[in-house]
Amino acid sequence: MKIQHLLSYVRRAVQDYNMIEEGDHIAIGISAGKDSLALLVALRHLQYFYPKKFEIEAITISLGFDNFDLTAVKAFCEKLGVRYTVHETQIAQIVFEERKESNPCSLCSKMRKGALNDIAKELGCNKIALGHNKDDINETLLMSLFYEGRIHTMSPVTYLDRSEVSIIRPLIYVPERDIKYFAKKEGLPVVKSPCPADGVTRRETTKQMIYALEKEIPQLSNRLFGAIERSEIDGWKSRE
Repeated sequence: MKIQHLLSYVRRAVQDYNMIEEGDHIAIGISAGKDSLALLVALRHLQYFYPKKFEIEAITISLGFDNFDLTAVKAFCEKLGVRYTVHETQIAQIVFEERKESNPCSLCSKMRKGALNDIAKELGCNKIALGHNKDDINETLLMSLFYEGRIHTMSPVTYLDRSEVSIIRPLIYVPERDIKYFAKKEGLPVVKSPCPADGVTRRETTKQMIYALEKEIPQLSNRLFGAIERSEIDGWKSRE
């Protein structure tokens, strides 16, 4: 996937859900994975031609793992001309050592999101862009159904009353396989997650289940996403 292809996906999502307004100051949550780095590149390029002018900056919430080297990510942000903030936390110690959570992802996610919201607000941002892709949306739908017994998934845009910032997800139309190809082709400085739960989560189980089912139902991912768009799930436009 070329940058033009990625931008076409992103621009369509931004326009369909009115994600960006004139004068927005957007914090991009950088996990240092392929999705968040692709989102950083896309929004930086979108700034050049999008009719509504907006500012961006990158923020990483470091969980406190020793083997998490962000040197290459910092250099990449400098090359793009994007201000980069790394906020150090002790989330890993709290989740894995103090609390010894049996389901660490839930607490970690809440703490990480809270820290990101706070730092974004401190930096004067009114929106936070997250790198959830099309497959993430589908997986969340099935996880909500299987583990919570409800029909729900992440919304393209979510306003947070407590922090007074909006969460936007400009990659909702981009398949994960395209992002993988883009990250490899462009040489994005992806940093492998040092989290001991990486690759053994409910999300990974759901991802592998969809992958297996697609061998029998080739259009499964597109049909799941189409069902979301045709549903009345909060935040999604109805598409007949």
